[in-house]
Amino acid sequence: MESRHMVDKERDVDMSKVEDTANRMSESKKEEILSNFEEFKSYLHSKVEVGEKMGMSEETLAKTAEKVADYLAAHEEPRNSEENLLKELWKVGEQEERHKLAHMLVRLVK
Repeated sequence: MESRHMVDKERDVDMSKVEDTANRMSESKKEEILSNFEEFKSYLHSKVEVGEKMGMSEETLAKTAEKVADYLAAHEEPRNSEENLLKELWKVGEQEERHKLAHMLVRLVK
């Protein structure tokens, strides 16, 4: 049976499953997370905390955050001014700048 999780039992992240994982989330759950920036940060904090407990490095966490941000920028409309700013920065940023922004987001929610 194929695993639907982003992280396997060896604690390796399958970046190709980020979009699949996001697509499986219900619209009401997405709305709950994205409607308020503090709620978004709290959700991200919980996911970073899980990753850290699994032994993921900040680099791996940032790469995962980068994939999530790519998904959000492509598929979700910002629901508040903070998310709008992040989307605008994401759109104009080069790859290296996006990666650094992902690191900053991980640090922001720690």
